[in-house]
Amino acid sequence: MATGTEPPATEDRPPGAGVHAPSRAAIRAPHLRTDRWWLAPAATAAGLLAFVVYSTWRAFANADYYAAPYVSPFYSPCLAENCEPMRSGPNWELFGTWWGISPAIIILVFPLGFRLTCYYYRKAYYRGFWASPPACAVAEPHKKYTGETRFPLILQNVHRYFFYAALLVALILTYDTVLAFRDEHYAWGHMGLGSLVFLANIVLIWAYTLSCHSCRHIVGGKLKHFSRHPVRYRMWQFVGKLNARHMQLAWASLVSVALADFYVYLLASGAFDDPRFF
Repeated sequence: MATGTEPPATEDRPPGAGVHAPSRAAIRAPHLRTDRWWLAPAATAAGLLAFVVYSTWRAFANADYYAAPYVSPFYSPCLAENCEPMRSGPNWELFGTWWGISPAIIILVFPLGFRLTCYYYRKAYYRGFWASPPACAVAEPHKKYTGETRFPLILQNVHRYFFYAALLVALILTYDTVLAFRDEHYAWGHMGLGSLVFLANIVLIWAYTLSCHSCRHIVGGKLKHFSRHPVRYRMWQFVGKLNARHMQLAWASLVSVALADFYVYLLASGAFDDPRFF
């Protein structure tokens, strides 16, 4: 019975591997879609590239990351002695004096590692940068596909361990958000525009972190009977609802953490003063 994928008898199949391998369906067109399928991977690549460029600039700048009482999420906690002193802030000088470059390089390894190994971000940059595949129902340009079975992509399996580190980072940023409800003289009971920026950012950070597939597995995995674990079942349901919005939360939290850093940069550089509500 014809399946609609067989080429005419007179057509010679191009040699090679990849989409033209003998084991793959013989499709005459280079891809199945005629719409502008390339817009989605192009937009994804542009968005991720913009964040990479911005975060790299800010991480190596080593300046304008603290404007009392706000500290940039890129520089928290500060693990070296060459940090600006932050009153009651996360000054943990674990690396001592030998660390000479920007202290942001130390801490950014953990949230970036969590995002780089995230299931959604893998899909995003696999499609946006590596075209593997570029979009649904679009042929891959690669001759060979090994998935995540070889180095370096096999390292994606450490995602769960980065999840634990991301939880710690989220807790620290929560502490920074609490400290944001002070004024420039460290008096409590005040709220500025920056306080709301930090509050929105930490809500999105927690929502993205808890919507992680690893979190869903940790909460409800390896259970044979949910009825015997009602608390974990409710937690699994909650995380599952967040997981359904994992893509949206990934982008929203990526934008919010960049905006929080940029807001602190504007304050620290003297571009404007933080508006105070009370």
